[in-house]
Amino acid sequence: MSHDEDFFEPASWDERYSAEEKMWSGRANPQLVAEAGRLTPGTALDLGCGEGGDVIWLAQQGWRVTGADFSAKGLERAAAHAAESGVADRCDWWQVDARTFEAGGREFDLVTTHFLHPPEGSIVDVVRRLAPAVAPGGHLLVVGHAPSETFHRHDEKRLRAMWHSTDLLPALPEGFEVVVAEERPRTVTRDGREMEIEDATLLARRA
Repeated sequence: MSHDEDFFEPASWDERYSAEEKMWSGRANPQLVAEAGRLTPGTALDLGCGEGGDVIWLAQQGWRVTGADFSAKGLERAAAHAAESGVADRCDWWQVDARTFEAGGREFDLVTTHFLHPPEGSIVDVVRRLAPAVAPGGHLLVVGHAPSETFHRHDEKRLRAMWHSTDLLPALPEGFEVVVAEERPRTVTRDGREMEIEDATLLARRA
């Protein structure tokens, strides 16, 4: 398996999460804070939760959260971080691959995924799989990297996995109202220098 293919598979992420240091900052993603901060806490599902930063933030706001990821090591770290943050009793964990996700009748007031980039634009299929997990009156929030000059250093396969918010609209079934579909500019610091990126942001509400 090539390095590029590894990026999209659980074993590669298990290896990353086995390293001693944290991979991510632990801070909640800004679009989650902006949008979920306006909602009344209920039940939430965070697909592709990694080390659990968003799960912990949601739990701290009063949500009952299920963190889902295809990496067992990532979920182990997330559970440990939730315990360290004092919110373990508000968190559940689910090992599942977004590409084969099935809600199985489970519904949540908020279903969210951040910076999940499955290969070849299959994020549209992931969103289609996530929609049935949104409870009536609930929200679906999907945030990712929009393609931009900043990411031209990435290999072509990873660039093709990036997307614009409007790319996801065909995945929404009848009964969903689009609240936000836009690219939101954000300044980040990478390798000691500031870069401008755009968060492709889709927020939809189920009737």
